[in-house]
Amino acid sequence: MCRIESNKTRKRWAMGLKSAAFGGDRLEKLRNSGMVSRSRMKLWMIRATTSVLLWTCLVQLTALGETWGPRVLKGWPSCFSQESATAGGGGAVDAALDVKYSPELPTRVLPPKIYKNNGYLMVSCNGGLNQMRAAICDMVAIARHLNVTLIVPELDKTSFWNDPSEFHDIFDVDHFITSLRDEVRILKELPPRVKRRVELGMIYTMPPISWSDISYYQNQILPLIQKYKVVHLNRTDARLANNAQPMEVQKLRCRVNFSALRFTPQIEELGRKVINILRQNGPFIVLHLRYEMDMLAFSGCTQGCNKEETEELTRMRYAYPWWKEKIINSDLKRKYGLCPLTPEETALTLRALDIDNNIQVYIAAGEIYGRERRMASLRAAYPNMVRKETLLEPSDLRFFQNYSSQMAALDYLVSLESDIFVPTYDGNMAKVVEGHRRYLGYKKTILLDRRLLVNLVDQYNTGSLTWDEFSTAVKDAHAERMGNPTKRSVILDRPKEEDYFYSNPWECLQTLDEDESLSSM
Repeated sequence: MCRIESNKTRKRWAMGLKSAAFGGDRLEKLRNSGMVSRSRMKLWMIRATTSVLLWTCLVQLTALGETWGPRVLKGWPSCFSQESATAGGGGAVDAALDVKYSPELPTRVLPPKIYKNNGYLMVSCNGGLNQMRAAICDMVAIARHLNVTLIVPELDKTSFWNDPSEFHDIFDVDHFITSLRDEVRILKELPPRVKRRVELGMIYTMPPISWSDISYYQNQILPLIQKYKVVHLNRTDARLANNAQPMEVQKLRCRVNFSALRFTPQIEELGRKVINILRQNGPFIVLHLRYEMDMLAFSGCTQGCNKEETEELTRMRYAYPWWKEKIINSDLKRKYGLCPLTPEETALTLRALDIDNNIQVYIAAGEIYGRERRMASLRAAYPNMVRKETLLEPSDLRFFQNYSSQMAALDYLVSLESDIFVPTYDGNMAKVVEGHRRYLGYKKTILLDRRLLVNLVDQYNTGSLTWDEFSTAVKDAHAERMGNPTKRSVILDRPKEEDYFYSNPWECLQTLDEDESLSSM
C-alpha cells in the first residue's frame, strides 16, 4: 500500500514539474538540483506516507479498544454501574445521582464506526413519557437486531397531554447516540438522498403487531426495509414481547433504559435540586397518586365523584373517538382491582401499613381531580405533603410548566431516589420506575394489591373490621410485595396479563444473590 501511494505521489510530482515548465527559471533550478533533490523528495514522501499509515492504525486500534475493551474487562453491558446505588452516609444521594446524571469523564469523540446497514427505521412513539421511554428501548433493540439505521424517535404530540416536546427537549440526544454507537447506528435525521426519497412518498408506513417476538421483525419487517429502504413504524407501545427473547435483546433494552436515556442537563439539575430540598428535611416517600382527570375518564372509575363530576368524565371519554370503551361499570371495575385507589383509600392504606405520619409525602402526579375536596383526608393523615410546585420557585419551573412530559421527567427522577415508592395504579410510570428501582438495588417499592384493598376498605368502612384487624390484614397482604427479587410471571398467549418486562427486567439485575434465590424457585 505504501509502494502504491509512493508511485502515485511521484506521478503527481512529475506532472507538477511539467506544469512548472512555463515558469522558466524555476524549472531550470529544479533540473539542476539532480539526484540530491530527488532523494530528498522521496525521503519526505516516505516519511509522510508512513506517518499517515501509523496514525490510521492508531485511530482504528483506539476505536476497537473502546468497543471491546470494556466488555472484556467488565462483562455485558459495559455501560452499567451500580456501585453508587449502595453508597451510604450523607453523600448517598449525590453518589447515586452521579450514575444517572453526571458523566465522570468528558465524552470521547471517536471516528464513526462502520455498520452494516440494511436500511432506515423511523418510529413515531405514542402515549405519555414512560410509555414512550419503554418504546424507545424496544426500537433500539429491534434496530440493532435488524442491522438498520435508527432515526432519533419522534415523540407523541397529539395525545391527551398535547405536549409539543421533541426528543432533544427531554432526553440528552447526543449522549443517546454516542453511548450506543458500538451497538446501533443512530442519526438525528435521514441523509439528504434518502430524505428526498421520503419526500417523494417512497416510504412504507405501518403499525407493528403488539407483543411480537423479535423473529416477527426479522421475518416481516426487515424484508420491507430492504425493499423500500425506509420503513416508518407509526405505533410503538408494547410492540416487543416481554419474554422468550434473545438475551442480547433483553440486555440491550436495559442498557438503553438505564444508561442511554438520560434526561437533559436542565431537567437533571432541577431534579437534583428537588431531591436535595427533600433530603434536607429527612426521609420521604413518593406517592404516585394516579387520580388525574384523564385516568378517571378513560378508566371509567368514578368512586367518590359526585353526579356533575361523573357526567364530566363521561363526556370527556366520548369526546375521544380513539378510546373504544365507552360504557363502563365503575363499581365492577373497582371490585376487580382495575381502578386507581382514591385519595381516601390511599390514606387508609398508608396508615394501615404504619407509614409514619410525619414523613414527607411527595405527590408525583398532575392535578388531582376534585382538588382539595378529594385530598382533604390524605392531607389530614399526612400533613407534610409536598409537590414540585410547592418546593420550587415559580421561576424554576417556568421553562417546564406547560410541558407535561418534562414535568413528568422531574417526578421520575424524584421517584427513583425516594426512600419508598408507592404507586396507586399500575400504569406505565409505576411499572418503569419499579423496574428502575430494582436495578438500583431493589429499593423499597410497595406494590399495592388493589383488588384486596378495596374489599378490606369497604369492610372497614361498614364496621365489619376493626382498625387493628384491617391494619393487620393490609400488612400481611403486602409483606412480600415490596419490590423483592423475583422472576416475571409468564402467561402464554396473554401478554397483557403477565408481568411487564420493564417492571422487572431480571435478566439485567446483577446485584444481590439472585442467582441462588432464583434458582431455588
